[in-house]
Amino acid sequence: MDSAAATVPAPGGPAAETAPGARPRATALRAPRWDPYWLAGALFVLYTALSLCRHRRMLTMSWDLGIFEQAIRGYAHLQAPIADLKGPGTNILGDHFSPVTALLAPLYRLFPTPVTLLVAQAALFALSAIPVARLAAGLLGRKRGLAIGIAYGLSWGVQRAVDFDFHEIAFAMPLLAFSLEAVVRGRWRAAVWWAVPLVLVKEDLGITAAAIGVIILIRLRGAKSRGEGVSRGAAPLATGLVAFGLAAAAITFGLIIPGFNTSGAYDYWNKLDGGGADGAPATIPADTAIRTLLWILLPTTGLLALRSPVLIAAVPTLAWRFASHDDHYWSTDWHYNAVLMPVVLIALTDALARSRDSRRPLLRSYAHHLPGAVLAASLALTASLPLYSLTEPATYSVPENVHATERLLDRIPDGATVESDIAPISRLAGRCRVFWIGDTRGIAPDYIAMRLGDGKSQEDVIADGERMHPGVRYVFLGGEGGYAVLKKAEAEAS
Repeated sequence: MDSAAATVPAPGGPAAETAPGARPRATALRAPRWDPYWLAGALFVLYTALSLCRHRRMLTMSWDLGIFEQAIRGYAHLQAPIADLKGPGTNILGDHFSPVTALLAPLYRLFPTPVTLLVAQAALFALSAIPVARLAAGLLGRKRGLAIGIAYGLSWGVQRAVDFDFHEIAFAMPLLAFSLEAVVRGRWRAAVWWAVPLVLVKEDLGITAAAIGVIILIRLRGAKSRGEGVSRGAAPLATGLVAFGLAAAAITFGLIIPGFNTSGAYDYWNKLDGGGADGAPATIPADTAIRTLLWILLPTTGLLALRSPVLIAAVPTLAWRFASHDDHYWSTDWHYNAVLMPVVLIALTDALARSRDSRRPLLRSYAHHLPGAVLAASLALTASLPLYSLTEPATYSVPENVHATERLLDRIPDGATVESDIAPISRLAGRCRVFWIGDTRGIAPDYIAMRLGDGKSQEDVIADGERMHPGVRYVFLGGEGGYAVLKKAEAEAS
């Protein structure tokens, strides 16, 4: 046990809700103790349903699902994690350092399908809800704990990430949640050990791990100022986490990624060079930054999270996003805000517990009603977020054009080289060598799968394929469901 404070029931916690004359305390606490797990199970079902329904309807948003499937497929066969979609022969560790995805290799070897990745991501996201709901119930009581847990599970940042198919940040979610739960409970060693593996999830998360070490030091200082006893080794452990996180990030950015990258550099430094591309601003506009920050803090925490030092864990992620000139990083779309959700909801829980004893009646009243308001906000916003689609019958039916496209893609044999647009990737990456359309770097693929533009004839599609690969002749294999497949003439002759 790292701190005696961890064993003290919080005022207003589950024990405080046991009425006089009720059944023994162990019985009264049994239901709240299981609440986080029931919640996680329900969220797993919702996340899995959303991901699989989107996959069945070929609503893939990006090439990331295919990239990660290629890398994990390599791990599963005890080979290098080559992601040809990033360029022929590209080792994914030279793009982003996410060796943690190798943990999915055994599952993928048993079930070699992108569905494995989607279900695993749903499980990891749902798992992260357990420490969030458990901490809130322990500090605020069962009802408010459930409100915070549900608000987290339905938060817009998590829903956007589930909607984004798959990304390595799924592993960061439970690690962050368990680590920050331990921080708030004063379990310093557990907080450190949950934070350490973040360096294997993505290169920038080493800095986030260091930020967690800073939070621990701040809380230790506060505990000492109040005369509370703390473990003698807590401060050195937290200092070690700061040093470890920063050193791991420096080594990853400066040595590991360049070592696996064919150019010998970290490709994403060019997003921080101060120059916008394609007419984009070189720096984030002030109104965009304010809007994103308000989305992160207002509907999720009512701004009360600003009272908790736990919010420091969000600073590294926001810093690199806002320092970039890539406008994709600035917005509330995609998956970029998911890792902030466990931070802000746990910061809210910490702030609510701190505000309960405030001398200001208005603050106490605000804190008392805020969990319900945050839950109401998450439910209201869900009407315009991805999970709402689960209430629509069309979500569960697969359009005929999707079946037609799948039949067309089935005509491409296993092991073939294919140059592909986004949607077909999810049906091809597990059984073919797939390149991103327009980036085969001199390789003439056996097949080309592309979107069939409006008004384009077979001759137009063939001309497009041969224009991408001068001197190579292609024939039209078929066009179904809005997509066309070309076949290299030499492959047909053979």
